[in-house]
Amino acid sequence: MVAGIAVVEVLRGGLTENARLHAETTAREVAAGVADVPAAEVGEVEALADDEPVQVVDASGEVLGAGDPLRGRGPVADFNRPDEPRQAPATPSPEDGGGSDDDRDDDRDDDRDDDRDDDDDRDDGTTPAPSDEPVAVDRNSVTRTVALPVDGDGEVTYDRSRAVTTQDFRLVAVQSVTRDRVPVTVYAGASLAEQEEAVSTVTGTMLAGLPALLAVVGGVTWLVTRGALRPVEGIRREMAAIAAGTDLSRRVPEPPSRDEVARLARTTNETLSVLEASVERQRRFVADASHELRSPIASLRTQLEVAAAHPGLLDIDGAVHDTVRLQALAADLLLLARLDAGERPGEARVDLYALVREELAQRTGDRITVVLEDGGDGGDGGDGEDGEPVEVAGSRGQLARVIGNLLDNARRHAASRIRVRVAREHGQAVLEVADDGAGVPEEERERIFERFVRLDDARSRDDGGAGLGLAIARDVAARHGGGLTAGRAAEGGALFTLRLPAAAPASPGRAG
Repeated sequence: MVAGIAVVEVLRGGLTENARLHAETTAREVAAGVADVPAAEVGEVEALADDEPVQVVDASGEVLGAGDPLRGRGPVADFNRPDEPRQAPATPSPEDGGGSDDDRDDDRDDDRDDDRDDDDDRDDGTTPAPSDEPVAVDRNSVTRTVALPVDGDGEVTYDRSRAVTTQDFRLVAVQSVTRDRVPVTVYAGASLAEQEEAVSTVTGTMLAGLPALLAVVGGVTWLVTRGALRPVEGIRREMAAIAAGTDLSRRVPEPPSRDEVARLARTTNETLSVLEASVERQRRFVADASHELRSPIASLRTQLEVAAAHPGLLDIDGAVHDTVRLQALAADLLLLARLDAGERPGEARVDLYALVREELAQRTGDRITVVLEDGGDGGDGGDGEDGEPVEVAGSRGQLARVIGNLLDNARRHAASRIRVRVAREHGQAVLEVADDGAGVPEEERERIFERFVRLDDARSRDDGGAGLGLAIARDVAARHGGGLTAGRAAEGGALFTLRLPAAAPASPGRAG
């Protein structure tokens, strides 16, 4: 609709401009002819012989000459002034003393002849002499629209005996002077009938074709929208089927295009893959946890049943061992559950060096020798009680669990010696735990951080491990903004490196 209105307005403006140019061309031709004759001979200018609505008016408002459509009329500039209604000028009737058009023309010609005779008789030198110098035509023009009376053929007329209507004309005024220096204004008009007819035709055609155009546009829009949304419906239908069932291996169809719908389908499938892996991991975790819990519970129950039947056969040490193992496993499972739920660590400042010393102090009865080395990289890792503190922000309990799990893992696999190092390196707190055992094969160094994973007989349940210690240590490290990796130690065994963001030192010294 807006485009149609714009087209009509452009057409109207173009045709109006063509009419103005035609009127201006006619006015300039007449102005050029007027400049070659004196004021008394303006009516004889050849350009006025055409059937164009043209008038030449002097400064006093007298019509000096006119084309046939306006001959004998008053100044056309007085038609349709802004403060007057648009109507054809009334033609005086004979009863009003106006006489007929021919009588008025004769009277005007007689008066002009008398004036010319008087001017000839009054040769007193006051009238400027004609000049042969060319007179420049003033190209400045004034343009406006007037309504002139026309007959059925579209010709301007003032004859009341004919059917008369009004029609818009584009009127152009051009200033000029006659040969004897009399200033005149040349008015020329061009009909806007063709413009109005063309605009009316185009408007009618557009209104007639608008319903069909709207129907076509609506149909095309519906088809395009339906085609574009068909893949979306397929995605919705498949997601509904997945939600209604339990098969997370299903995937939504991916259209071959590269638009937003295709990217949505790919992202949906990636989300389903992550969800399937998460659910599968959760299932394995529940199954492994159930299996690990079943063993100590079954053993403890058996011992209690035997003790109930034969009190003398009660194995107190075995029952205590199974109870401790069951308690540790339950604690590990609860910690993993909290980590999976997104539990955020605290913001307390923890001295990692002091925490390692406290953990080692509780292991005085271990068969493996543990050596705590001084920190490296400029000596900022600490040197006994007089060393620099290596502080991190986080949960003291969770970090103590990480240190304990790493020491337990090293104790189970070391041959004779464990080396522990705490240092500050490049704005990070670094904890290294190395042993002189068999080490971890390179291809298995990531797998050992999975839950309930034990690589060989050394990591069997009989040796006390359930396969959760390293998994917990890495999860806690990740929650604290750091990481835990496995490598090869200089002693030939495994080297576990914990890196955490170091907190800024609170003071120059550190109390032990």
